[in-house]
Amino acid sequence: MTNPTVQCDRPNGPLFVVGVWRSGTSALYALLNQHPQIALLFEGDLRLLSWRFRFAPSPARVLARWNFWNRAAKRHQIRLERLPQTMSDVRSAMEATYREYAERKGACIRGEKSPNYHDCLTELAKDFPGARFLVIWRNPLSVCASILSARAVCSYFRRTGMVLRALLGFPRLKQQCDRLLEQGLPVHQINYEELVDDTEGVMRNICKFLEIPFDSRMTSLDEADVSAIYPEDHHSALRRESIRLMPERTSLLPAAIQRKIKRYICEWKEESGGTWPAYPAGIAVPEGKPRWTEKLADRTAYSCLRAYDHMVFVLYSLGPLWSLRQYRSLKRRYRMFRQKRNRGVAAGASSATPRDVFTPRLAQFISPWKS
Repeated sequence: MTNPTVQCDRPNGPLFVVGVWRSGTSALYALLNQHPQIALLFEGDLRLLSWRFRFAPSPARVLARWNFWNRAAKRHQIRLERLPQTMSDVRSAMEATYREYAERKGACIRGEKSPNYHDCLTELAKDFPGARFLVIWRNPLSVCASILSARAVCSYFRRTGMVLRALLGFPRLKQQCDRLLEQGLPVHQINYEELVDDTEGVMRNICKFLEIPFDSRMTSLDEADVSAIYPEDHHSALRRESIRLMPERTSLLPAAIQRKIKRYICEWKEESGGTWPAYPAGIAVPEGKPRWTEKLADRTAYSCLRAYDHMVFVLYSLGPLWSLRQYRSLKRRYRMFRQKRNRGVAAGASSATPRDVFTPRLAQFISPWKS
């Protein structure tokens, strides 16, 4: 087994590992962090609290709010004494936490993996000159089926419209990727299916992209450090010895939703000359591409969902912590009440309908949902 040592003789920007939700970013993160010269945060998402930094908060307040938001500082054991005395903007705060975490490991490649950055790559490139981007793709049908499977064990994926967020997140990420490539910025793209089928080959190519020697530990999850990963069951696959392709039960997807996803895949393949997305390799859709009315309704719903997401980020950035704690407490009680009320009623993904999977309440009034 190799144990390469790399001297960082030149400064470089952070590495961002990005993909839509349930596309394999967590598995890729765990494999990458096996390398002694790579230290990435797992969904630190400090950038989502950027409004907080309009007031140049102290590091102690940053860590307190960050921990309340997603426990990232605690999960990564970010130490207060190693951070700057002041944090004037979110960029400097992110850079400081990346550096502190990487220096503790003795790694020269720092950064973060987060699917929440899939629609802001160009902004990250502007904020972090010299940044590198590693983008992972996966069959959209498998992604959406995986989201529905995760609903049973993770409340995050039970939110209204998560499948639509992921489905329309594909073209947003592709658009961002293409813009970076047009600017000549370093972007490396892989497919989850190929990562599973030829883990060593894919990881060797990633090492070439990062200009570091290949380390054989990157081919297995046997000794991967998963301490920073959320403990929920939908990440349980990361705690096995090797990465394997678990067949997604696409039958969980209602027929109308499957047809909708296939219509979008058909359109994307036609626009890209059959090259993207790489998986599924071939697809036939009797009704062809989505109609303009369907796309308008979906884009409107997607915009509503993302506007809601950003509103939540602002509230968690600026709201008093005592009120946010009270809100979470009430939300937890309400969730427990609903669980008691629905006890004994099967709430599996097979009961999902196009409306409750894709659309927020507002969009239900404007979405035709023709199957």
